[in-house]
Amino acid sequence: MIVLVLGGTRSGKSEVAERLAAEVADGGSVLYLATACTSEEDTEFIGRVNRHRSRRPPHWTTHEVDDPLTLPQLLADLDGPVLLDSLGSWVAAHPDLDPDLDGIVTALTGRSARGDVTLVVTEEVGLSVHPQTETGRRFADALGAANRLVADAADQVLFVVAGRTLELPTHGTHS
Repeated sequence: MIVLVLGGTRSGKSEVAERLAAEVADGGSVLYLATACTSEEDTEFIGRVNRHRSRRPPHWTTHEVDDPLTLPQLLADLDGPVLLDSLGSWVAAHPDLDPDLDGIVTALTGRSARGDVTLVVTEEVGLSVHPQTETGRRFADALGAANRLVADAADQVLFVVAGRTLELPTHGTHS
């Protein structure tokens, strides 16, 4: 099963995904794949990361994805519940903003076919100010494409706004 949890910055999307992962694991372990890279100079971001860490149960395992190119294969090789947070950080970590979207979707659908649950957190870039720079526009385009492809493969798509969760129709369904 693939569950996509998307929303804006500080919407509560990670907390929703963490709650769902805990329910899926039923007291067991979850592997938390963190795609954001921290810098010692960015103390505000380190504070955000620490707040995320403090919410997770101590028996969960965290793996920081240092090389974005390794994520598709890493996902494909994992068993059990996985919470991937986030696609946006993964896309941003690619210097060319050209991530292996087919590889991610293949890894996610392969895990799902084996019966493994993957919760994917991502930022919805379409609700913000139109980027003023070419790099900003390329990032929005790349993440928008990633979100659409993962949403098409997902069994459940949740949109989090101001801490409230809306379930969106999955690909091929109408509501």
